[in-house]
Amino acid sequence: MTAPARTGAFFDLDGTLLPPPSLEWRFIAWLLARDEISSANAAGWFARCVRKILLDPKAALDGNKLYLAGLPVSIVKDWARSVETNPPEFSSSGIARLAWHAAQGHRTFLVSGTLAPLATVIAHYLPCPVDICATELDVLDGHWTGWLAGEHMSGFSKARAVAAQASLHGVALSESFAYGDSVSDIPMLSLVRQPVAVNPSPRLARIARRRGWQTCRWTGTQFADKLVATKLLPSGRAL
Repeated sequence: MTAPARTGAFFDLDGTLLPPPSLEWRFIAWLLARDEISSANAAGWFARCVRKILLDPKAALDGNKLYLAGLPVSIVKDWARSVETNPPEFSSSGIARLAWHAAQGHRTFLVSGTLAPLATVIAHYLPCPVDICATELDVLDGHWTGWLAGEHMSGFSKARAVAAQASLHGVALSESFAYGDSVSDIPMLSLVRQPVAVNPSPRLARIARRRGWQTCRWTGTQFADKLVATKLLPSGRAL
């Protein structure tokens, strides 16, 4: 039998552990409320979208972070303090599943297209330590440039990240689990022995049925501040 430490559990974040809206959209709303996004940044973001939207609508949005250009990296600390006063609600079923994996001694991962600095903050509100694979931002002199540092963590990028982390940590994908809600999670789900389509999109639901993957509906939400009160919150480990 494979040792528990060699079993991994790979969780998508947005739409899986965290109900809509996405974590990045929550961050954008916070920036807008503080008037942190300049009109020039917004115009640049829109112009880049227009240029790419017809060729690849998803990539035009996912890889476009010009709205962040020039903002100091330290602004995440201010956002983290706002999260403390207005904590997110996670899927209660997802939190229970994370806790179950931790109790089994499995190594747990967040594999998310959201921004890595945001994922690192939110990881502090989960019931177990997690390794983070998320979208990294390019930084120059302590400020974001509006470009990505590497790939957007979606689709086959997620699969590559999962394979790399499994190799790094000695995790056996043949004994591991993965959880995702959209077609962009299919490459990740395809790598593991126990793929689970969580609240799947119609297309993912069809593919899951065809491939014999488990499908489940995670209902209910749980405030993160209640998790904090349980003292089960070691920090997330950013990779």
